[in-house]
Amino acid sequence: MKHADGDAAVARFVAEGMERARRDLAALVAFRSVADPALFPPAECHAAARWIADALTAEGFEEVALLDTPDGSQAVYGHLPGPAGAPTVLLYAHYDVQPPLAESEWVSPPFELTERDGRWYGRGAADCKGGVVMHLLALRALRATGGLPVGVKVIVEGSEEQGTGGLERYAEEHPRLLAADAVVIGDTGNVRAGQPTVTAVLRGMTVVRVRVDTLEGNLHSGAFGGAAPDALAALVRMLDSLTDADGSPSIDGLDARGTWAGTDLPEEVFRADAGVLEGVGLAGSGTVADRLWARPSVTVLGIDCPPVVGATPSVQASAGALVSLRVPPGVDAEAAGELLAAHLVSHAPWGARVEVEPTGSGQPFRADTASPAYAVMAEAMRVAYDGVEMAVVGQGGSIPLTSTLGRLYPEAEILLVGLSEPAARIHAVNESVSPEELERMAVAEALFLRRYGAQAAGR
Repeated sequence: MKHADGDAAVARFVAEGMERARRDLAALVAFRSVADPALFPPAECHAAARWIADALTAEGFEEVALLDTPDGSQAVYGHLPGPAGAPTVLLYAHYDVQPPLAESEWVSPPFELTERDGRWYGRGAADCKGGVVMHLLALRALRATGGLPVGVKVIVEGSEEQGTGGLERYAEEHPRLLAADAVVIGDTGNVRAGQPTVTAVLRGMTVVRVRVDTLEGNLHSGAFGGAAPDALAALVRMLDSLTDADGSPSIDGLDARGTWAGTDLPEEVFRADAGVLEGVGLAGSGTVADRLWARPSVTVLGIDCPPVVGATPSVQASAGALVSLRVPPGVDAEAAGELLAAHLVSHAPWGARVEVEPTGSGQPFRADTASPAYAVMAEAMRVAYDGVEMAVVGQGGSIPLTSTLGRLYPEAEILLVGLSEPAARIHAVNESVSPEELERMAVAEALFLRRYGAQAAGR
């Protein structure tokens, strides 16, 4: 009964703390913390970091620091030692967010947390300011119901979405700072609301900026079109060469034949989650899980060229694009980036001049799901979700710090959880979080920390 009574007390405290959690999330969402100074002033990120540092101080953390990382961003670090001999758990999240895209397309302002139809809307509500609040809520619940049975470190970075590697390099330069027995990465999510999930696989990512030049300047398309080499047309052909006719990646030298041996993702579920229009087919071949979790994918993130409105009848002298390549475990992200760059250069028509600049990368990751912490998390999630068993899946996205932590601390057990279930629409307009998922995941995290500490004490 001891576990059951303690579990119920944690669940009650979390439920009673949800209004405070909403206020906390509203305060965090209000910071326009996009880690791109070309879009938003760095002061917004600094203010968000300071808010988190103040929150950790208020929760009794003995050591709290703002870390200036090599890419110019700030990470927030906190340490609260546990009982003598207790294990240490590192809790991770990030406070930087994706740009809001077209703010006019949001039903409610992107940087103003708004409740609608049972969800809380705002940029970063799920990815990943909601993860920060999830950690705070879990810690508060434990402190109020018997105390923390483990030492806790918290790290909240400020440039995860940009992939510029600031925290990874800082961690490498300070290899003991983030050392822990277990790591809870609060930046993934459940396969659907109500289904507790841990993520076992993350693809790595590399991003390159490509520029194509063909002429000294733009030319009149009537006088020169048909013979003058068009930089935009060259770029389109280069980008098209990155995939086969069915949409499968076709980058020279990069294997795209991997298969996923775990739980599959039904096509009808994926189509619904992704909002694929009726009559439109999916890209690539193999199962959906193969394409998302076991194979590379290439995405054109943006193109620099004249917009349709205001365009003139001109042959373009220059054009550019930002291209993202995601790779599965077993593939080195930096080496894959070099293959991508070489492919783009070799497929340029008419001898066009091509420059390719890497802008960021992160390595893929595969977790050891047979480690003891996974059994502890499975039990915690089962209780928090009223008997629903934990699912173990892959994820096509990237969290660059994860592979760095795995390399620095090979004995650490790393678990990936979070709030980004499909309805959250992270990285898109009208991002949201389910308060029910926030509540249940905070309970699950608190129960995990309690059981993990008890397991260590009983060894």
